[in-house]
Amino acid sequence: MAGCGDSPFESTSSTDAGSTKSARPTTEHLVTTISTERALVSVPHECPGSLRLRRLVRLHSQEEGRITEFQVFEGDAVAQRQTLIRLEDDLLRAELDAARATAAQERLDLKRLEGLAGRGGASEDEIAQARTAVAVAEAQVRVLETRLAFTEISAPFAGLVTARLAEPGDFVTKNTHLLSIADPASLIAEVLVSELVLPQLSIGDPVQIRIDALGGLVVPGRILRIHPTLSETGRQAMVEITFEQIPAGARDGQFVRVRFESRGIPRLMVPFRALRQDRDGPFVWIIDEAGKAQRQPVDIGLRITDQVEIVDGLEPGTQVITRGFLGLAAGKEVRAIETSRL
Repeated sequence: MAGCGDSPFESTSSTDAGSTKSARPTTEHLVTTISTERALVSVPHECPGSLRLRRLVRLHSQEEGRITEFQVFEGDAVAQRQTLIRLEDDLLRAELDAARATAAQERLDLKRLEGLAGRGGASEDEIAQARTAVAVAEAQVRVLETRLAFTEISAPFAGLVTARLAEPGDFVTKNTHLLSIADPASLIAEVLVSELVLPQLSIGDPVQIRIDALGGLVVPGRILRIHPTLSETGRQAMVEITFEQIPAGARDGQFVRVRFESRGIPRLMVPFRALRQDRDGPFVWIIDEAGKAQRQPVDIGLRITDQVEIVDGLEPGTQVITRGFLGLAAGKEVRAIETSRL
């Protein structure tokens, strides 16, 4: 009986000891981490704006009169120096003819006096007065020739008519706006950019232009000009964008969105999933030199896609925990099973 009874007890004791040893809980807490470092980060900014024709001229009358010819309409293409409008010029032509006749007579009188001066028949004062009369008459001719040229209005450059504001037969006075011409190749985008973004932009920087009216078409462009003054209300400055190639269908006044890629600035970034938050503010879990988890308060800056900038609280080279937060506590021993650089 003793032999039958000893064997079971010894077997049971051996089995229990093995079970106790295999069930001993581990003290390590497994996590994944990243090693922080500063890197050049470009921040995208998207600003709304409008398309505008930069080269646009408004043609006004410089003489008064009735319109006798006006053959172009909105949307018509015109060539440089093409005649667009004519005003009646009968009265000016008559005045010019009279001025030319007067000038011719004054020149004859001067020639006659100069001939008499050699024989003592004319004084120096008479000749000087005659020369003055010739100069005045010739100046009057030039004035009337210039006024006559003003009755014919031509295109200053090749472009498209954007506005027609009068009709043949209308009587117009001086300085009346008659039509407008624009150069379609001068189409640009204008956007207002915050003072915080302006220091990161330079003339010639590439951008992306999205035109909603063309089905969200995205085309490349470059910064053409940055205006030097800011609005007092929004603290924004106007930035002009030129197209690499103007797309078909783009028109003055269309709504656009311009995406800027600012120059890279050194920033300390961590994955957004590593950021924690409680009543005391944002913090991250780090691994100290002893291999233990510690709670580290931080100040955060920009969020860029799935990363967040750490403005204060971390130094480059710090091991920041990104996964394995369940059951994590300050001073707990942890082991990183995966470490990467951001």
